[in-house]
Amino acid sequence: MIRGTNKIPVEEQVYNCIKKYNLIKNGDNIVIGVSGGPDSICLLHVLNLLKEKLRIKIYVAHINHMIREEADLETEYVENFCKELGIECYVKKIDVQDFAKTNKIGTEEAGRNIRYEFFDEILKKVGANKIATAHNNNDKAETVLLNILRGSGASGLKGIEPMRDNKYIRPLIETNREDIEEYCKQNNLAPKIDKTNLESIYKRNKIRNDLIPYIQKEFNPNIVKTINRLSEVAKEENEFLEKIVEDKFNVICVGETIGRPPYEENAKLQIILDLKKFNNLELVIKRRVILYTIRKVIGNTVGIEKVNIDEIIKLCQNNIGNKYLKPTKNIKISIKNKKIFFISTKRASVSKALIQAECSKKTLRKSIEKTKYICYI
Repeated sequence: MIRGTNKIPVEEQVYNCIKKYNLIKNGDNIVIGVSGGPDSICLLHVLNLLKEKLRIKIYVAHINHMIREEADLETEYVENFCKELGIECYVKKIDVQDFAKTNKIGTEEAGRNIRYEFFDEILKKVGANKIATAHNNNDKAETVLLNILRGSGASGLKGIEPMRDNKYIRPLIETNREDIEEYCKQNNLAPKIDKTNLESIYKRNKIRNDLIPYIQKEFNPNIVKTINRLSEVAKEENEFLEKIVEDKFNVICVGETIGRPPYEENAKLQIILDLKKFNNLELVIKRRVILYTIRKVIGNTVGIEKVNIDEIIKLCQNNIGNKYLKPTKNIKISIKNKKIFFISTKRASVSKALIQAECSKKTLRKSIEKTKYICYI
């Protein structure tokens, strides 16, 4: 057993997290997203050790984003690692920057969309029912800080949850990065290091490399633990409020045409709320109903900030017909006939149908040619 700064073996930390949040049940088939970095390699190694005890079967899905020169070496490393463990490994190569440019979205967003689309694809292919990602305790604290800086409101304080949609699980969410790196070192796993994580290019990297170390030095050396305690309290209170919000939503919802992401091309997905009943709600419930409704329509609330929510509330209070707001490119809110319409304008997806719709034939052909599956049993 490998011990880290937490003084509890990492295997035990993961097992305790799984049991605490009921992340895994006997007989689950799990696809693990593995990049080749310390976090995902640690997760794969630990779940492989625990698979008999948990009575699960595991598979690996790896995306080569074709961004860095080291990407092919990382893919080769993941393939060999899985081969040694006797685990089926599925690999996909796709030019993420090209995809992002074609679809006019950021590289980070494109990479995330592609990864999760691929994970879902492999889940269906192998008949699995869970997808495990390697988000850890530090990632959670970074997400909370990022949400605060974006002005996300109280719900953003919960950060990354251990489980989402009863499908996506994070068994490392209560394990810190130092323990993970020590585990890899003592087990001679030799994970690959993405050097771009050390560069303060993206906002998350700036929080990880600059902001948190500054707070640790000048204010609170245990800031990661402190933020995670705050996150737990926020999560519990959020769950209580969400039950109230769901009840209120069911009362004021007068119609919906809803699907599950990724949406089909040109699908008109919308939810309609009663304007008068919405305006009679308490302000705190109004805000949460707006977020709840947007989440139901487009699957997330990425990019929705407090200023957007306040503008929607003001639009509803003024009750001016034929006016609308687009807080993000994926959602449109309008007022008509004493009703509030939340309409999906989401088109970008990495499903094959939408790639064909959004990308040129040349780009699509390049993506397909650079996709491969490697399976080791």
